[in-house]
Amino acid sequence: MKIAVLFGGVSAERDVSIASASQVIPALREAGHDVVAVDTARGVLDRAAERECFEKGVAALPPEQAELDMLRTGDPGVITRSPELSDVDVMFLALHGGAGEDGTLQSLLELMEIPYTGSGPLASAIAMDKDISKRLFRDAGVPTPDWLMAPVEVAQVTERLGYPVVVKPSKQGSTVGLTVVRDPADVDAAVELASRFDDEVMLERFVPGRELTVGILDQTPLPVGEIIVASDIFDYESKYQPGMADEIFPADLPPETAEEVQALALKVHRALKMRGFSRIDFRMRGDGSCWCLEANTLPGLTANSLLPKAARAAGISFPDLCDRIARLAVEEHRRRRSG
Repeated sequence: MKIAVLFGGVSAERDVSIASASQVIPALREAGHDVVAVDTARGVLDRAAERECFEKGVAALPPEQAELDMLRTGDPGVITRSPELSDVDVMFLALHGGAGEDGTLQSLLELMEIPYTGSGPLASAIAMDKDISKRLFRDAGVPTPDWLMAPVEVAQVTERLGYPVVVKPSKQGSTVGLTVVRDPADVDAAVELASRFDDEVMLERFVPGRELTVGILDQTPLPVGEIIVASDIFDYESKYQPGMADEIFPADLPPETAEEVQALALKVHRALKMRGFSRIDFRMRGDGSCWCLEANTLPGLTANSLLPKAARAAGISFPDLCDRIARLAVEEHRRRRSG
């Protein structure tokens, strides 16, 4: 197949997206596909520009807003007007955050009737909005930590959520702009920080315990993984800097517990009407209860990201995973057109 891999963009997760594409593109080529690399902020890249782009790793902090603003001067019609993309069989979305993951790009591709990987516009928008998605978790019978949306009085936070409390942008990934607040005096500063990345800020009850994650591939849960970090939160630096976290697949859990977490993840995947693949994140308390934190429609896709590690534990190599994701998108597109 001819596959266009879309990545980069201008969200705070630009570096993470580039890291995903730097491994997805060679994996798809290894699987035998003709691949076009497209930075949605810059356009179609030739092989030399690819290499230059992929040489940069993920920094300890997200890109500065000024750097992202400079990239916004690029051609927004790169997808619709690039002749290299006129005959692609599928768009492989290696984008994270922003318009690449929130349903905006998905809506454009729907209008153009081009197959693309991952969930549709509705599921993408819902999963990106943590407030709405958590309401659907509850409706589906999936426990999720209690929360409030800013603006909110500190006294309300103290009474309703207690401390520590997690303050984060409602529509952002990779824990960008997230703070764990332990003192009421620090709530306002944490809200201000989160508001730099989104106009809606969530304050969520902190759940102590083990960090678990479940990937879904074609309506099938993959082995449960556990993330072990020295700090309270699997934050941006822990996710993308070497040696900052241990990620264990499969997690050391009793079989019945693993099955329960997988069942909850599949409930979330279906409640949000996600398709193709996803990753659902949980915290498990000492009493064994599991609490869903969020759902990811376009999780990280380097060979060492959580979803590929889960696939590897299920016997699926990284090139095979990328190939299957692309083929799922084509099959889904054909099914919807014929249905």
